[in-house]
Amino acid sequence: MSTETEAAGVEVGTPPPAGWEEARARVYAVALSAALPVVTRPLADTDGHTLAEPLTTRTDLPAFPTSSVDGWAVRGAGPWQITGRVLAGHTPPPLTADGSTVEIATGAMVPEGTSAILRIEESTRTADGRVAGTPRPQPEWREPGEEAHLGEELSPAGTPVDPAVIGLAASCGHDTLRVRRPPRAALLVFGDELLTAGPPGAGRVRDALGPSVPAWLRRYGCQVRAADVVGPVADTLPAHVAALRGALTTADLVCTTGGTMHGPVDHLHPTLEALGADYVVNTVAVRPGFPMLLARLVDGDGRVRFVAGLPGNPQSAVVALVSLVAPLIAGLTGRPMPVLPQVTLAEPVPGRGEYTHLALARWDRVAGTAHPVRHVGSAMLRGLAGADGFAVIRPGTSGAAGDRVPLVPLPLSPGERS
Repeated sequence: MSTETEAAGVEVGTPPPAGWEEARARVYAVALSAALPVVTRPLADTDGHTLAEPLTTRTDLPAFPTSSVDGWAVRGAGPWQITGRVLAGHTPPPLTADGSTVEIATGAMVPEGTSAILRIEESTRTADGRVAGTPRPQPEWREPGEEAHLGEELSPAGTPVDPAVIGLAASCGHDTLRVRRPPRAALLVFGDELLTAGPPGAGRVRDALGPSVPAWLRRYGCQVRAADVVGPVADTLPAHVAALRGALTTADLVCTTGGTMHGPVDHLHPTLEALGADYVVNTVAVRPGFPMLLARLVDGDGRVRFVAGLPGNPQSAVVALVSLVAPLIAGLTGRPMPVLPQVTLAEPVPGRGEYTHLALARWDRVAGTAHPVRHVGSAMLRGLAGADGFAVIRPGTSGAAGDRVPLVPLPLSPGERS
């Protein structure tokens, strides 16, 4: 069957597993060297993309002095004679005479010669129709360049584009952005023992990864269509080769579930060999999730694609996603390598000998603490459903209550900033 046994060791002739931190760094470097092409897209089409160059402003922000309130732009001492009105979107004539005022709307350009703006709610009218009141001492308008100056960098290359970035780009004069598109991902589910509907029984288990892995990939910023999820694929080498070759025609990244060891129906390694792939990482010294892998294929035209082999045990598969797929996607999109926050362990966490231990935990962001959860077997998902990430216990150590350790957060939403 395709689900791996976590206790399995390294077979004779297999290179030793890569250290967990080394594997992540290696994957990121390889992905960054194969980053997706830079394209120019209209602002409305850039959500979920990544800035390929810094976002700079094409003008001062604001470009001209703008009123921050509805009121009266006045010159000199009051009361003031009304001489007109200024609305947003118009260039007003200057105020040239002391004792004059124009009504002004929020966001409108402040006339040259204005000495103060009197809020409409703090003004009164004299018997002869003039405006009276006491302007506040602080200016009631925004100066040019108050938010940013012409040419100033607002967001660096590698920034995920979200609605806030799109709005900022529009406000400073951009119609298009130079971006890298989201990676296209596909999923192949291996294992004749898997059911795709109903409760498990009669020796067959329910496929939990086919429905969930695409959602994780989307939260990491990938595009995954329903048609890109295939399986269960029959446990034969020809079926594996055909399925992977088909998925690679359109995907930048193909994830597979199961078959990452060398059992009688584990066909992923022979499939990768048949397709001419080379390994970036082949097993990682981490528990759970040890038999994960990442392979690279290069077309004759130089196009690079990747295959991430996820273990068949559900929690182990998610460990592979946070360990290898997260830095892969960061590199492909030109984003920075994810920086792991530091947390304080609220309870002891055992080590796993010479392997890194990724321990499921709830993250109290206010207190900065990580609380280990129960039900964390490789084949279990109950603990994962109540966790926020994995506390990292480095090789040769164990975690004591009060220790500061890195935490690998689970992605909360599509395009979440690292």
